[in-house]
Amino acid sequence: MAKQIQDAYIVAAARTPVGKAPRGMFKHVRPDDMLVHVIKTVMQQCVDLDPVAIDDVIVGCAMPEAEQGINVARVALLLAGLPNSVPGMTINRFCASGLQSVAVAADRIRLGEADVMIAGGTESMSMVPMMGNKVAMNPVMFQHDENVAIAYGMGMTAEKVAEQWKVTREAQDEFALTSHRRALKAIENAEFTQEITPYTVNEKHPDLMTHQVREEISVKDTDEGPRANSSLDALAKLRPVFAAHGSVTAGNSSQMSDGAGAVVLMSESAMKRFNLSPLGRFIGFSVVGVPPEIMGVGPIKAIPKVLAQTGIKQDDLDWIELNEAFAAQSLAVINELNLDRKIVNPLGGAIALGHPLGATGSIRVATLMHGLRRHKKKYGMVTMCIGSGMGAAGVFEAL
Repeated sequence: MAKQIQDAYIVAAARTPVGKAPRGMFKHVRPDDMLVHVIKTVMQQCVDLDPVAIDDVIVGCAMPEAEQGINVARVALLLAGLPNSVPGMTINRFCASGLQSVAVAADRIRLGEADVMIAGGTESMSMVPMMGNKVAMNPVMFQHDENVAIAYGMGMTAEKVAEQWKVTREAQDEFALTSHRRALKAIENAEFTQEITPYTVNEKHPDLMTHQVREEISVKDTDEGPRANSSLDALAKLRPVFAAHGSVTAGNSSQMSDGAGAVVLMSESAMKRFNLSPLGRFIGFSVVGVPPEIMGVGPIKAIPKVLAQTGIKQDDLDWIELNEAFAAQSLAVINELNLDRKIVNPLGGAIALGHPLGATGSIRVATLMHGLRRHKKKYGMVTMCIGSGMGAAGVFEAL
């Protein structure tokens, strides 16, 4: 007998501050430890939740190897003190991994297969670089022109999007500056306080003069990426880094970052059982494929698809978290779909706040859910392009 679809509710959402990679505040912090931290935080937010009731923990990671390998979801949940009975699964959809984890967890609940799920993401680009520690692409990619774009660097795909969608260097730099200014204003106004769980970094340094180990303890509670000294003049001086005569620079691209996020999802019956109130409701998710050489335009296809699936109109959206992989692709998406710029990344985006790959989706869900409620808005979306030519979008409702 077919089960009736039930709603999946978000009852807790938290993230670490995001650090710069590879030499930022989390350069020596393991990604599994960051994940442990946010799992503990969301569990503390669910005071009466019996951890035995957790059906699964699903975690996104774009480069699941080394310090974030060996099924980091299962490792982290055990290190966080959850019971042995709680399983864990690590998933990879590159930049959408953290959002995909939320969608998979929500679907388990909506189908009646689970009542309590934890979703999240973690990524240390300081410890595990882009493409991983060992790059071993299939040689077939380079033997046929139709496949070579799979191996393109992300920057080259941004250059192709800028060319095809006629996005100028000036427009990209202006977009990047807006991202920094919005992020700095958001930090000044304590917009991220509800979602960020401060992380205590304990560093030990040998003192060769005294033959002692010097210990430095600091609490990190603010995103490290936003630059107060950013300006159009400074951005204009940066050279293109992916094409000799291109327009994509380090200043109008997302920052390499370290961070983690986690979300607790429940059925209505579980919320009542554990005396919890929802932050919001998961409404729907879509993922699409696009040509790898213009991977940045994935949201152009994913956004209309999820809106059609959910019956929500674009004009109904109050807040859009569009991951700023590059200013070029962000502007192509905004212009092609005629998105309202006032509601796209109102607190800044990845150019300023950073993009810890597999963690970004869950981090931005935390930003969205707390932001919608704080500003008394209703419908929001998290969307991003995805390496190798994909796009994803998820729709949420604040309650």
